Amino acid sequence: METQTHKPHRPAQSGSKAEKKGKGKQKTGFNEKAFAPKSGRRADRQARRNVERDEARLHVPLVNRTPDDEPPPVIIAIVGPPGVGKTTLLKSLVRRYAKQTLTEAKGPITVVAGKKRRLTFIECNSDLNSMIDIGKVADLVLLMIDGSYGFEMETFEFLNILQAHGFPKVIGILTHLDLIKKQATLRATKKLLKRRFWNEIYQGAKLFYLSGVLNGRYPDTEILNLSRFISVMKFRPLVFRNTHPYLLADRIEDLTPREEIRTSKGRCDRTVTLYGYLRGTNLRQSTKVHIPGVGDMDIKTVAKLGDPCPLPDADSEKRRKLSEKKKLLVHAPMSDVGGVMYDKDAVWINVPGNFTRGATDVPHGEGERMVIDLQDVDKTLEETVARSNIRLFGSSSNPLTIDTRHHNRENSYGDDDAEEDEDASQGDSEFEEEGEVFSEDEQDDEGSGEEDEQFRTGSLNTGRHAARTIVRSTHGFSSKEKEEGDVAFADSDSELGLSDDEGRGRAGEVMYADDEKEILSDDEEEFDEDNEDNVPAWKSGLAAKASAAFEELNRRKRRKDWVAMIYSSSLSPEQITNGADTPGVKPDEIDDDFFRVNSSGATNQDDLDMTKEALSLGALREWEDEGVLDSLRTLFITGDHDGGEADQETNPHDNPEGADLVDLESRKAQPAPTEFEGIDAETRALIEGYRPGTYVRIELASVACEFIEHFDPCYPIIVGGLLAAEERMGYLQVRIKRHRWFARTLKTNDPLIFSLGWRRFQSVPIYSLDDHSIRMRMLKYTPEHMHCYASFYGPVALPNTGFCAFNALSGETVAFRVSATGVVLDIDRSTKIVKKLKLTGVPFKIFKNTAFIRDMFTSALEVAKFEGASIRTVSGIRGQVKKALNKPEGAFRATFEDKVLMSDIIFLRAWYSIQPRKFYNPVTSLLLSDKSRWSGMRLTGQIRRDEGLKTPLAVNSTYRPIERPARRFNTLKVPKKLQAALPYASKPKLMKPQSKQTYMQKRAVVLEPEEKKAIALLQQIRALRKDQIARRREKQQVRKETHRKKIQKDEAKDAEKEREKKKVYMRAAGMKSKREADVEEGRSRKRRKT
Repeated sequence: METQTHKPHRPAQSGSKAEKKGKGKQKTGFNEKAFAPKSGRRADRQARRNVERDEARLHVPLVNRTPDDEPPPVIIAIVGPPGVGKTTLLKSLVRRYAKQTLTEAKGPITVVAGKKRRLTFIECNSDLNSMIDIGKVADLVLLMIDGSYGFEMETFEFLNILQAHGFPKVIGILTHLDLIKKQATLRATKKLLKRRFWNEIYQGAKLFYLSGVLNGRYPDTEILNLSRFISVMKFRPLVFRNTHPYLLADRIEDLTPREEIRTSKGRCDRTVTLYGYLRGTNLRQSTKVHIPGVGDMDIKTVAKLGDPCPLPDADSEKRRKLSEKKKLLVHAPMSDVGGVMYDKDAVWINVPGNFTRGATDVPHGEGERMVIDLQDVDKTLEETVARSNIRLFGSSSNPLTIDTRHHNRENSYGDDDAEEDEDASQGDSEFEEEGEVFSEDEQDDEGSGEEDEQFRTGSLNTGRHAARTIVRSTHGFSSKEKEEGDVAFADSDSELGLSDDEGRGRAGEVMYADDEKEILSDDEEEFDEDNEDNVPAWKSGLAAKASAAFEELNRRKRRKDWVAMIYSSSLSPEQITNGADTPGVKPDEIDDDFFRVNSSGATNQDDLDMTKEALSLGALREWEDEGVLDSLRTLFITGDHDGGEADQETNPHDNPEGADLVDLESRKAQPAPTEFEGIDAETRALIEGYRPGTYVRIELASVACEFIEHFDPCYPIIVGGLLAAEERMGYLQVRIKRHRWFARTLKTNDPLIFSLGWRRFQSVPIYSLDDHSIRMRMLKYTPEHMHCYASFYGPVALPNTGFCAFNALSGETVAFRVSATGVVLDIDRSTKIVKKLKLTGVPFKIFKNTAFIRDMFTSALEVAKFEGASIRTVSGIRGQVKKALNKPEGAFRATFEDKVLMSDIIFLRAWYSIQPRKFYNPVTSLLLSDKSRWSGMRLTGQIRRDEGLKTPLAVNSTYRPIERPARRFNTLKVPKKLQAALPYASKPKLMKPQSKQTYMQKRAVVLEPEEKKAIALLQQIRALRKDQIARRREKQQVRKETHRKKIQKDEAKDAEKEREKKKVYMRAAGMKSKREADVEEGRSRKRRKT
């Protein structure tokens, strides 16, 4: 069998078989008739559908301001109701990307997902405030749905919040599908939930299914599919985020001095630093920011820090150890994940494992013991040194004391050994590098952003508190000269007797004397000159000369940075051109981020006016040349623009038509780095601001102490930058619509909580409607199923900014909490809302078409304001206000179209201008211990209900039965003269009642005998008919009663049979359930035995 060979199949090339196969082949090509529509209408509909489908794909192009080289991490929010599996999904995704298992997931967690992408995962709790904040910054939302339960109210509320604040990408995730046992039910549930999800998002929205939990996390295959889909997803920039800088804080530190907190018992304002990746647009230090849940704040300082979770590159991958290859980087400060972190404020050390301070039996490492000892310190270093004693021997009874009489002499004449030790310690604290001397402070400043270097050093440099004094070296002098202090100075090394090699060897070295002598100032030198006569003349003013020479040398070497001088100082342009330096900064005003040289610039009185350019006669003679003037004439409107081509070629300033547009486009096309070429990073940040994608540290002052005391990492902290227009307060006009799922109708002057921009605040809106483009008429309630206008007082937001409104933010509310949604229309303060005002009065004198009206106004001044106004009666007779009367007060004369009655009510329809109340109450939920319990202004009815108070009843407000007597109107009387003039159709047809009887009434009827017999016969026949009908009805009633009894008997029998059937069925069902319970109990017993 192994050596058997098979012949390959050879199709027939000729013969009948080849001809049969050849007939079935069709000609290649497109057959137009095969795909032609049968009807023209169908073809038209198909063409329209194709065009509409192509147009639906188009959208307005938006400029993405996120840099491509180092984009900020993508914010992925995991949202869902409680108990749906959000934390499990977060831990599974972090393990997928970072190969680490989190013990607790709190706050933002940043991981590296690829070469150019980082992801920041954050879990959103079920608090409505957190959902509002997350919806404003999330780039991708993982919306989790319990498959065994279905959609919950929180899911729909969050989707409505997303729609109001710029809908980001949403991916649905179904969990708890393992609780559905039947496959048919599982398929039907998936299909039903997918259709409902598509209706809320869009047709074809992505929906993932997570089957169950294995080892505390979801299956790796399902998480891998989800992570692959996230890694390749593209995000479209949203308008609001594309115009505002913002960051999601992943760290928060309190920099308030501990002593100030202790003295104020923790009630003082705090200085807080927030850390995070900058997103949106550039952030300047002058930008005002808003923290949702805290309030508006001013930025004290902004600093750029090293990226704690950098993107991988070739160099970083080469530097990583082999043991770190499998362990990817994860940045989660609030979740206690990571190693050592350095910043300006502190050094953070993460000790892996669990240990307790009080456990003495557990061995601790050196680092753990150091941390525990530092935590036990209750006194400062100064107090400890002040209370310490030095004993020469352990058995000494008294400590060493210092003799104050010889203290000064000992300071000046110490032991050589002590001075050598001091020199050695100072020599160790400084080092030389490339001919420049750096102290420890300078080393820390230059390497503050490099975490790798700081990690290698491993020591924390606290810095020097006082300036170090550098003195001359006196190693080459004799001990006698040192003691006497008479040291000869020379102008060169040769005069001191040093060789060239020795001089060169000590030229670049900082040398310290065995006995330090202070360099005296000029005043002190004058005092010394009076006491000492042997001082040489060249030695006078030596310190001043040396400092002046040093400043002159530095001024020559230093290159002026004009951009830094203009933007980093408060000097005027005249002072800068005169060479004045920046003014000195007081020591208490110096921040750690910036160091300034304190130098005094002396102004020379003999200098020329440097603000004007010094011109020479030779330069002025150039303007006498006609060729130069002709070349410039074409640049002005009055110049000759019709010159020849030769003029255009010779004139370099004359651009051809459209050249300015080309130049503008080329200027726009230049990248931003070329504009700031040659400028240091700090100056560029002052002008341009900090770019998105950088990891920044924002310091805020005067922060409420409750923000730190009640800090909870489960609630997101967002720092949103405000535009210049958004910092002021004003009246906003918006278009609003009550949500169709909200049960109650919104009422004017009822407080609403708005989520507008970065802010959440409570205000009192007034609803209105456009009345035929004439006026804005106030509405007492919002209309059903339609938009209306609303005006309220609050922080100004740009037009077309979406918002959503809530009546309450508490989680105890069972109903749908999103009460309304809308968009900002205008921020114009001149919008007037009018309210209908109806004034009523009654006539007290009537003269034909004129009447005197009272009870409408209270004074003649009010009547004067309404002269000429239109009035009308309830019956519809129109009139006009004329003049005020002397008595009674407020009465006036009015004319009408017809005569009015004394019983008529006259009313005047007017409009009263109203303005919204200036009420603005920011939602400060992050300042509370229970952040879901924030409550704003309540209505009077809510206060009475909470306090158990009864509504006060006014006597005039009670309803009483109204008895209105029937009115009797007189008959209409038309004069005879007028009747005669009227046509016959209009004449009243009034006939008097006839007083005499008519013939038919007066006549007597006499019957004949035959007529009497006929009438009697008819009466008898009618009586028999009535008796026959009565007997027939009685028999029918008897039959119906018999039939009714028979039916009742049959129904009783059927009910008895039904009861018997139910007994049999229930007896069988009970026996069956008992058997199943016995079987289950037997299985459980078997399991327990095994």
